[in-house]
Order: sequence, then C-alpha cells, then structure tokens
Amino acid sequence: MSKKKPKVNKTEQHKKALIVALEKSLGVVTSACKQVGIGRTTFYKYYNEDKNFRDEVNDISEIAVDFAESQLHKQIQDGNTSATIFYLKTKGKKRGYVERSEIQHDGSVKSTIIEWRPPEQSNKDVTGNSTTLSDQQNDLKYIKEEHDQEKQ
Repeated sequence: MSKKKPKVNKTEQHKKALIVALEKSLGVVTSACKQVGIGRTTFYKYYNEDKNFRDEVNDISEIAVDFAESQLHKQIQDGNTSATIFYLKTKGKKRGYVERSEIQHDGSVKSTIIEWRPPEQSNKDVTGNSTTLSDQQNDLKYIKEEHDQEKQ
C-alpha cells in the first residue's frame, strides 16, 4: 500500500521562504528574492494579492526600523554628535530642533541652519565632541538657546 503525498503548494512554500529570508535580511526585498530564487515582480504579486503575506512583510519592516532606531540610540549613548543632532531634527521637532526655510513677505527666502558649536568649557575628545551625556545635553541646550535668540 503506497501513501500519496499531499500536493505541495509551491506558491505557499515561496511565501514562507520569503518571510524567513526577509527576517534574515531585515526586510531587504532584493536579497530575500535572490535567496529564495524568485523575482521581485513575483514578490510584489504575492504582496499585493495576499493580505496575510503583506501583513507579515510589514511587520518585518517595522522590526527593521526598530533595529535601526536601537542602533541610533547606541550611537547617541556613545557620544556621536551627528547621531544626536539627527535624532533631534527628526524626533525633537516639537521642541524646536528643526532646520527650516522661511519665505519673507518681500519674496526672499531665508534659510536657518542650526550649527553646533561647543560651549567654552566641557569634556571633549580629540575631534572636539563632548564625551559625557551631561555635556552633550548642555551643548544641545546651548544650541537651542542660541537659535531662539536668533529668532527674536
């Protein structure tokens, strides 16, 4: 007596393999498609036609953003001034950490760029960046105060 194997749905196998590959590649579609051996067009066909597949792909994209955000936070903790400024420009807008262009009533355009300048006294590394979190916070406070004064 021979047992019949259940019919394997190749599409479902591809979708499952894509999800695993996307997790490994942090959501990079091209890498996942190459690993599974399908084209991007097929991937997007699955994505557009299968809500469950789309939801899983979107969840992986969110995990990738979470990972990148955690790496940014590590850089901020390590004293990376550029990372700190980037974070404030994106997440600190409500507190005034923005670059903006303003159109004057006379039709001219005025660009305001926040330039980081270290205060006179603080702990600096060889590149001139603050090395302690409290010094960085003071630096950012100094920048905001200076920016507010320029507005007046």
